[in-house]
This record gives sequence, C-alpha cells and structure tokens, in this order.
Amino acid sequence: MKEFKNQWALILGGSSGLGLASAKKLASEGMNICIVHRDLKNSLAAFEEEMKKMKSYGVLVKSFNQDALNGDVRNEILNELPKHSVKILLHSIAKGSLKKMHDDKNEILSKQDFDITIHAMAVSWYEWVQALIQKEIFVAKARSIAFTSEGNSKVWPGYGAVSAAKSVLEALMRNMAVELAPLGITTNCIQAGTTKTPSFLAIPGSDKLAEMAKMRNPFNRLTTPEDVANVVSLLCKKEGDWINGTIVKVDGGESLR
Repeated sequence: MKEFKNQWALILGGSSGLGLASAKKLASEGMNICIVHRDLKNSLAAFEEEMKKMKSYGVLVKSFNQDALNGDVRNEILNELPKHSVKILLHSIAKGSLKKMHDDKNEILSKQDFDITIHAMAVSWYEWVQALIQKEIFVAKARSIAFTSEGNSKVWPGYGAVSAAKSVLEALMRNMAVELAPLGITTNCIQAGTTKTPSFLAIPGSDKLAEMAKMRNPFNRLTTPEDVANVVSLLCKKEGDWINGTIVKVDGGESLR
C-alpha cells in the first residue's frame, strides 16, 4: 500500500475487460484511479458499482465518460490530476474496424478504417504520453503500458486493421522505451492470451477462436482479465524498474503452440 500512496493510475478504456480488471487490482493496492472511457448511459450502472468497490479500498476514483481521442478532452482530464502524481498510464483503447479485405457485401476495409483504427489503438498512446510529459504529471520511475495481442503476427479474417495498429503500437513501444528512458519512464506492451472481453467478443468468429485458444493453451483454459491485471500490478512495483522495451506475454504459454 505504501509504495503507491498518493499515486494515480490513468487508464484509457477502463470501464470493462483488461482495463477495468487492472483498475480494480491497482485500487486494491492503494493506487488512486482515473478512468477514461466511452459508454452509453444504459451500460453505466455496472461500471458505477465497480467504482464503488474500488472506492471501498480508501482510494480516490475519478471517471470521465468522454472521447479519449479528443485533444481538448485530454487536456481537460489532465488538468484534473496533480503534477508528479501518475505512476502508470495504461492504454486499453479498443476502437477499430473489423471489416474484411474482401467481402461479398462490398463492406471492405478502407484507408479511413485504417486511419481511425491505428490512431485509436496505437498513436493515441503516444499522444497521451507526450501530454503527461509536457504537463509534468508523471512521477519518477513511471510506467507506460499498452495492450497488444497475438494478432500482431497472426492472421484472422476481419482483424487486418487491428493487426496493423498493434504492429504500430509495438514499434512505438520500442522507440519510446529508448527515447523516454532518460525521463525515468519505462515503456512496455502486455500481450494477453485469448480473453473473453467485450472487444474480443466483437471479433467475427470469436467463439471458434476461443475454442482453439483453449486447446492450444498448456493449461487448457483461457486467460482471464485478472491474470493480466496481476502482471500490470507487478510491472508497477519497484521490482519492475528494469523491465523496459519488451512485450510481456501473459497467456500461460498459449502462443507457443
């Protein structure tokens, strides 16, 4: 608890899935939580209950149901956070096109689809990191983490735009790891195994993908959001100070097969 006292986790896309699980884990360890998300009003009740649970740990919890990709919104949110307070920026935005490159209905992947997906799922991470740096909001030895997936190198129909975005995300990770190290910021990606999150379930054929993943996994089960949240927490601890510029696989060995 003392390690994270008065420090904040800023989570982009934290109202469900990996982002929410990470928020709950970090809150349980004494870290204040700021979640930026985009949800319809009819889906907010469950999220608000999760916020109450996080507050029960005695931490501060803020949420902004706004567009994390909007520069004015970004500045507005960062003005709510004290200087030298953010221990971790966690990028968990899952906004992208799942169109195929060939479809009988002619709903094929376009340049605009690529632009939107790559900005949302990759470049926006860099934009937030730079904004935090400029406003001097990161603490010393801060963490910058984004979620990638096995789709960075594997082909699934309808995953082309997201796959391209994950490749850009990982390239940014490597460069930020080197160029931002003098500022005391470590930069890493977490590659989660197949996890039944809302964004995964939106992928065409997700049920079949989940069945295949369970068969491939040495432990014969899917990855859970809590599995991933545990590693987010580990990377935030002082023992994670020297982990920089890498893709940490949290999949029980699923990607080995």
